[in-house]
Amino acid sequence: MGPDGVAYVGIDVGGGGIRIRAQVHGQRVGVHDQGPVPRTGGRIDAPALGARIGGLVAGMYPGLTADRVAVGLTGMPGLLEHPAELAGHVHRRIASRTVIIAGDSLTTHLGALRGRAGCVVAAGTGVIVLGTDHATTWNRVDGWGHLLGDEGSGAWIGARGLRAALRHHDGRDEASAALHHRLRQRFGTVDDALHAIYGSASPAHELAAFAPDVAAAAHDGDPAARQIWRRAGAHLAAAAHAAGRGLPPEYSWGGRLFDAGELLLDAFRDDLVRRVPGARLSPPSGQAADGALLLAQRGLPPDRPTSAPYAVEFPSSSSAG
Repeated sequence: MGPDGVAYVGIDVGGGGIRIRAQVHGQRVGVHDQGPVPRTGGRIDAPALGARIGGLVAGMYPGLTADRVAVGLTGMPGLLEHPAELAGHVHRRIASRTVIIAGDSLTTHLGALRGRAGCVVAAGTGVIVLGTDHATTWNRVDGWGHLLGDEGSGAWIGARGLRAALRHHDGRDEASAALHHRLRQRFGTVDDALHAIYGSASPAHELAAFAPDVAAAAHDGDPAARQIWRRAGAHLAAAAHAAGRGLPPEYSWGGRLFDAGELLLDAFRDDLVRRVPGARLSPPSGQAADGALLLAQRGLPPDRPTSAPYAVEFPSSSSAG
């Protein structure tokens, strides 16, 4: 924390809405707006998001002047074509010396391990794993989207649950009557499910929406659903093992997929310890919004390599020269 009176603002933008953490005059406050993140043409609507963020911060502290604002976003850089545009809109709404726009893999890591070296699995609709010491080592694994990667993610689990349901519909092996029942409960008919997924502007999110149904079936004892979650945990452990190379064996996690609790954590923990004897797996110390606040307080490492996660710092026009 800087001198008394210096303010820092951390913002997490993701599937759960917008979460803000601010530290002003030594006091820490937060707010959570669960409304959907504004998009246009499949990408983040920078003007609308900047306005939303500005309104939330003004509601917390009218007239706030911040030393640094850090925004962590899901899907960076794919969902935001021009980070400088969002930074400009944030600058217009919040008086600040600099604005950092970063991928949520970095803010999730900072929140979970509080800036310590190690590896953090960020899993929700997709999955991305970051292993870093915040200096010279930056290992990113997966985050390739539901068609080419994101193994063990919510979209991956939902897709495999739906496949097992459709196999039951067809009368094939490796099927699940329980998941077929839940498909009908959620979508209606099989044709309705296909229309919802293939006709969606975001099929990955539609697939991930079925993951809680796969969890419910697993809790009810369905063997196919339980096997899907075991495989998901193993995929996440394999990614963590790859991302942890060259780093202390410190591991944690973040993201809404881990709300499944031991259903996912048991398999993740067991497979990680098998791969990395002596692995230290600890619950996250905080969320991505807490990591964004820490990023605002610390700033970006000045000499980070080009392999570092997507993050750029933008000074205000009044301080740029």
